[in-house]
Order: sequence, then structure tokens, then C-alpha cells
Amino acid sequence: MVITHKPYEMPKDAIYVPLQVGAALRKKSSLVPTYARDDTGENISRKNPYYCELTGLYWAWKNCSADYIGLVHYRRHFRTKHFVLSRNPLDKVLTGRELQPMLGRYKVFVPRRRYYLIETLYTHYEHTHYVEHLEKTRQIIEEKCPEYLETYDEVMKHRSAHMFNMMIMERSLLDEYCAWLFDILFELEKQVDTKSYSYFQGRYCGRVGELIFNVWLEYQQKSGRLSGKDIKVLPYLYIEKVNWWQKGKKFLRAKFFRVKYE
Repeated sequence: MVITHKPYEMPKDAIYVPLQVGAALRKKSSLVPTYARDDTGENISRKNPYYCELTGLYWAWKNCSADYIGLVHYRRHFRTKHFVLSRNPLDKVLTGRELQPMLGRYKVFVPRRRYYLIETLYTHYEHTHYVEHLEKTRQIIEEKCPEYLETYDEVMKHRSAHMFNMMIMERSLLDEYCAWLFDILFELEKQVDTKSYSYFQGRYCGRVGELIFNVWLEYQQKSGRLSGKDIKVLPYLYIEKVNWWQKGKKFLRAKFFRVKYE
């Protein structure tokens, strides 16, 4: 699923399905008739302002029957390992032909880790968003699935993680992951008051989701359900130009002056 909220240039390969999220909240004129929509079938489309791309993951979980299901973004994709001489970044996206031989060999595909170096996952979230989200998530995990608590604490101390809620996963594992994930996030949603939040800060369920994906994945390995040989790390690329100077300034302002992201 290529998660998008608007019309955008999409990969041409047949493995990619454009999915417009938050469709239940959009005017008819802004819906793209050729895209799948997250407001059909069983869905949580109206929760998109809080869950971001995860309303798309929920839709795929409940409405798709493929043996493997993956999630990428309209501006962020898994990248081919081959050299491609092209100015169009979409020509450098992972293809179905490249992916096919790896299916069956690997159960989970994840993007390369994103590193914070001078921050842990916990302190970075504390400086840029509202740390109560992580504290409440910990309490929910302690109540609902206490076997994950030790792994949660370990992951929060890490300085890197597989981010962006991007993955490709074997169907049976995706079923288990989504049941675990949304059980936690639905409870978190009940406990957080967003009345004073900006729209940007209101997207907390999506952000917590990308962190606790790492908790779930590491616990599967610790418990012996998955081994390192079952997981394939893939490079990723960003379709648009990134202003690293601006991103760096925001990161340092958050770290040293506690200026939250907006």
C-alpha cells in the first residue's frame, strides 16, 4: 500500500496500490477515483488525524487477503539495491521482480534504522512531542501484555529504530502485529486529551505506533518467534528534497531548548 492523502506520482509496478487515507473526512472533490480508499469495508478512516498512515495499515489488515502486505508512503519508499541512472527517484523504487525471490525466504522486511546519536528514542520524543504518550503506552503494555514491558524499556533507551511505520510482512505475522498494535493504540486514544494540541501534535498514535513496532519486532526475536534470518533490512529513499539544515536546527532546538516540533 502506498499511503497518500492527495494525488501524487506513483510507482508503476503492479505490487504498489495507492491508498488514500482519511478519505472519510475529505470532500468528494479531493478524492482520487483511481486510488483505493481507507473508508471502505471495515475501517478507522475518521481516526486519520491521530493515526496518520496507520488508518491505511488497519484497512489493509481488515480488507486485503494477500500473502504479504506492505506499507510505504507517497514520498518515502523502499529502494532498489541496483544502480539506476535516472533523475526520477521513482525509477529507483524496489520492484516486484526484485522482491519476489525474497518472499518466503524472509518473513518481515523493514527500512534501515534511523539514528539519533545524541538522543534516545525516549528523550527525542520527550523533547519534540508530549512524553505522556510514552508513559501511558508503557502503562497500557504493563496491563495488557506485561511480557513486552522489559523490551519496551530497552527499546526506549535505544538511539536508533526502524521508523516511518514502513514494513512488508507475512500475512500471519501481520495479523498478530496489528491485533497487538491497535489494541494498545485504541486504549491510548481513550486516555489522551488532545484539546490543547495543534494538528501536528495530534498525530500521536501514528508516532507511538512507529516506535512500538520496534518493541514488537524485538520481542519476537527475544521469544524465538523470529530470528535475524527472518528479517530483511532494505534501504529506503525520500522522493522529495530534504532541507537537512532546517531539520538539523529543529532537532537541536528541541534537544537543548525544548522547542517542540510543529
